[in-house]
Amino acid sequence: MKIGTYQLNSQVMLAPMAGITDQPFRQLCCQLGAGLAVSEMLSSNPKVWNTEKSKLRMLHGDAAGIRSVQIAGSCPDELAFAAKVNADNGAQIIDINMGCPAKKVNKKLAGSALLREPAQVERIVQSVVNAVDIPVTLKIRTGWCEDTRNGIEIAKIAENNGIASLAVHGRTRNDFYKGNAEYDTIKAIKSAISIPVVANGDITSPEKALQVLDHTGADAIMVGRGAQGRPWIFREINYFLATGNKMSAPELSEVRSIVLAHVMELHQFYGDFKGVMIARKHVSWYVQNLVETTDGFSTAFTIDQGKAFRAIFNGLTSTDEQLVTLDKFFDDFATGSY
Repeated sequence: MKIGTYQLNSQVMLAPMAGITDQPFRQLCCQLGAGLAVSEMLSSNPKVWNTEKSKLRMLHGDAAGIRSVQIAGSCPDELAFAAKVNADNGAQIIDINMGCPAKKVNKKLAGSALLREPAQVERIVQSVVNAVDIPVTLKIRTGWCEDTRNGIEIAKIAENNGIASLAVHGRTRNDFYKGNAEYDTIKAIKSAISIPVVANGDITSPEKALQVLDHTGADAIMVGRGAQGRPWIFREINYFLATGNKMSAPELSEVRSIVLAHVMELHQFYGDFKGVMIARKHVSWYVQNLVETTDGFSTAFTIDQGKAFRAIFNGLTSTDEQLVTLDKFFDDFATGSY
């Protein structure tokens, strides 16, 4: 799949997730097979760009692959300005968010709230596309609610106004993340337009990835929550799509190396205090994945023990404590002596 002039080396992407797809996580997922890792959502309002959170979200390194920056807002001029600033700062692709279901975003007529305003969608897309010389992509949901699924209408607006690629989450805004994603609407959108379409929603295994690609005819898929605590899912999907066979689960020693390196990278990126805080949720996902999966691991470690460990880890307040505790966790996990 190509986005503008950029050739992706995989048709599996990391979905943008606020508070999750920071530079360390994007870099890790690209190392493990993601063809594109889209940044966390950045507000188009320049008044908030001087906050620590926004400054970190605007950092991009070559190790995280093609630099795709997601922006969100409701004002065409603000979004155009945000796109230009990020392009000048090294962004290679600009992604417009029209899929976020969060109330604090929607009440500003941003994110998926824009799906109720097709005319405003067109004004925004035109403004952003005209502001930059790099590809602009768009991420949407299937509509605002079950009775107003207008994904095809929005997709045609996107195609007619220069959007290079369209990602579609198979839920309406009112679905939030409940229930199961549906792919019939994505299939209909793919049939209605000629630009690349990326299918998103509930892709948590190589088998599901193939099923979604086959059903929708999409050019690529986007993995979000399925990568939390399991960033190697990208290489597993790539291998399955290429061979039809399942890749062996990573050895525990490799998982240990991945987790420790990720946590150390978080410490370095955010600093000691915030790095410790951010590491907690990622370690919680890693531990939950280890406890709940059966592939490749034999251990007496139980779900209750996993909860107990996460409670202990969440109480740690220093980088050294986190790393030492993780080392001991993997020693105990390997021997079943936790």
